[in-house]
Order: sequence, then C-alpha cells, then structure tokens
Amino acid sequence: DNICAAAGACAYEDVFAKGYGLHTTALSTALFQDGATCGACYELMCYNSTWCLPGAGTIKVTATNFCPPNWSIPSDAGGWCNPPRRHFDLSMPMFLRIAQYRGGIVPVAYRRIPCIRHGGIKFEMGGNNDWTSVLVYNVAGNGEVSAVGVRTTGSQEFTPLKRNWGQLWNWPDYSGHVGQGMSIRVTTSDGMVVYSHNVVPANWQLGQTFEGNQF
Repeated sequence: DNICAAAGACAYEDVFAKGYGLHTTALSTALFQDGATCGACYELMCYNSTWCLPGAGTIKVTATNFCPPNWSIPSDAGGWCNPPRRHFDLSMPMFLRIAQYRGGIVPVAYRRIPCIRHGGIKFEMGGNNDWTSVLVYNVAGNGEVSAVGVRTTGSQEFTPLKRNWGQLWNWPDYSGHVGQGMSIRVTTSDGMVVYSHNVVPANWQLGQTFEGNQF
C-alpha cells in the first residue's frame, strides 16, 4: 500500500488533482533516482507467486512517490525498499488488481512504457514574491523530465532551471519572476524536447496552472 499516495516525494501534492488518480506507485531508491524518475510510467504484472490473481494481466502506473529504505530490518524480511532492491509500492487498488490482499508483497515483471496523457504539459506556478518555482506534470511520452528551461519577458535565452525536488524546478539563484511572461522548454531523459512559447502570461498569480504543448 502506498503510504503517501496523496502527497508524495515528487512534489505533485494531490495526485488526484494532478490527473494521476489511483494509477500510481512509489519507487524504491534504486528506481527513484533522487526524484528524476517522477512521472515515468510502468507496466507491471504479478509473476510466479501463488498470490497472483489468475488472468489478471497487467496494470499501468505512474511514479509519483518515494518508498524510503528501512535500514533497521533486512531487505528480505521487511526492508523491501532497501537498495539495491527494485520495489514498487503500489496504491492498494492497483495491487488488488494483480494479487490477493494477503499476499502483501509479490514478485512482479515490469517494463517502462510511454505515458499517455490528456491535454498538454501542465506548469503550476509556485514559490513566493521573492523566488519562483515551476511544477511540471502531465508529461506524455517518456514522462521523465530531465531538464527545464525558461525564457522570461525581454530575454533572448532560456535559463536552465534547477531541480528542487521531484518535478519542482526553480531558478539556480532562487530569484523571483512575478510579473514576467514565460516560454518554457521541457526535456525528457530520452532527449526529446518540447517548447511552449508564451505559455505563462505576465499577469500570472501564485498557484495558477498553465497548459502548454505536449510530446
């Protein structure tokens, strides 16, 4: 059971409001990569266990959280998220689609798959009047955002942002950009790039979300 499904370590806060619903998973350290994998999509199936539901097929989930290690217990006796284990801490409804509740922990076969999203990439403006952050979500294709660049009003160049945590990005100097319009460049870990020109108007407000182009 995902211990923090509604919040999580990817900065999405409310995965339902962000459109991910219950199709989510937390990842162990080996998969989470300090938040770089947030937004990636996986297909899983229960494999080689008496707890697998016959004919259950596969489930598709998005990485939205981190399953922290527990160094006080062995990795084969409760410390399922300890390195180097590759562990998926599924939301309960997703787990019950492939295995019986009593199984608790089951082996799975998995693979990365392209993410299918409705609408464009979403940019949620945050921070405060002194420093500006951008939360990037609803990313299709590879789903795994590796770089974000922003060109503000009057600038000719895109400034590379710094990953704060998960998919929350801010300017390297923690500067504020209230009152400036923005074009945003998103790069995913497979090298694909999409530009959303003038996606954020100059009169944006903290907490507002804007929809850009999509992969």
